[in-house]
Amino acid sequence: MTRRLTATLAALEALLVVGVGLSIPLALGTVLWAAQFGFQLDWIIFWRAAADLWLLGHGVTITFQLDPVTALALGVTGVGDPFVVTLALLGFALLTALLGVRLGRRLRAEPHRILGELVAVAAVLVLSALVVLSAGHPAALPSRWQGAMFPALVYGLGVAIGSIGATNPARVRLRQLIADAPPLLTGIGGAALRTGLGAVATVVLAGSLLTTTALVLGYGQVIALYESVQAGVLGGLALTLGQLALLPTVVLWSASWLIGPGFALGAGSIVSPVAVSLGPLPAIPLLGALPAGESPLGYLTLLVPIVAAFAAGLAVRPRLAAAFGRAYADDLPLGARVGWSVLAGLLAAIVAGLAMGFLAWLAAGAAGPGRLAVVGPDPVAVGVWMLAETFLGVSLGLLAAGARAPRRTAPAVGR
Repeated sequence: MTRRLTATLAALEALLVVGVGLSIPLALGTVLWAAQFGFQLDWIIFWRAAADLWLLGHGVTITFQLDPVTALALGVTGVGDPFVVTLALLGFALLTALLGVRLGRRLRAEPHRILGELVAVAAVLVLSALVVLSAGHPAALPSRWQGAMFPALVYGLGVAIGSIGATNPARVRLRQLIADAPPLLTGIGGAALRTGLGAVATVVLAGSLLTTTALVLGYGQVIALYESVQAGVLGGLALTLGQLALLPTVVLWSASWLIGPGFALGAGSIVSPVAVSLGPLPAIPLLGALPAGESPLGYLTLLVPIVAAFAAGLAVRPRLAAAFGRAYADDLPLGARVGWSVLAGLLAAIVAGLAMGFLAWLAAGAAGPGRLAVVGPDPVAVGVWMLAETFLGVSLGLLAAGARAPRRTAPAVGR
């Protein structure tokens, strides 16, 4: 494609990304406006609500100011005081990132790939800024700079991931740098990176399975909460949409539960394998899947991240052994093998701790006034626990049978 056509299509793709994200809550809001409110309310209210949900899904801080009547009806302490909501509905961010990956893959073979990527990200930034400006209202005021930047950053990350191909210039240069580096350094670094990220991915997958199981087992309580809300068919659909957007966040809560620290649903509360202490909660049906008490397994649930790290260590052990073999002529002494394996385990643990701590930070924030200002896992605690568990599991996995270098075969006589 020509330069102009590439830029035009990239801009249209950005328009599609923002349009798809906004149309999901806006379509349901418009149906509510017509069917349940009989066109009596101003439609701009539903546009602002859809924009706020989309922005909140990308981590944008929104400051709410309830009028005294509404605050008293909801039982909110500090009538008339503003409060912020920062808890991200990560389903929207995940959708934006996946659409970015799609564009990055489509532009791989284009001669003006970088131009298309820059135009697309810049277009998302401009469109997001327009959304923020149109959604601003004293009752719900999103942060303007966050509203413009955060969706563009999420989309740009997806585009960058999607553009990574075999012929990507940045990837080619990185491969060349790795090839020129000392083999032992690249072997240990590569093993640590793969092992740490692999352990995190496995724990998050286990968290998704745990969330699914909890929803199945707590199905009765979830339905009872739906009935207690009495939102009607359309209101129930809107409530379900919000919970689907929150579901990736809940998966990260479950992963934090498996790691050990658990998560909070209000100041002073805790949901962990060894302790469950909850105060008053909003009537969100998804919360019906929460455990009623501590896990019967207790801290045995910590075996999940440790086993995940152990399996990751086993998977990358041949790579580490190959690095040893290129660096040394004979087998490494036992002490050296243990030392290098422990070093690789420590580096992998740092990678896993930082990655899991970042994910826990994404899944934490304020969900309302008062005690709801503290919701989600503690990023520091989750990162530290994940670091310790990954170090133990990876080190054992790398040391299982020893990370031995391949022996050289002596040449046959007469050849």
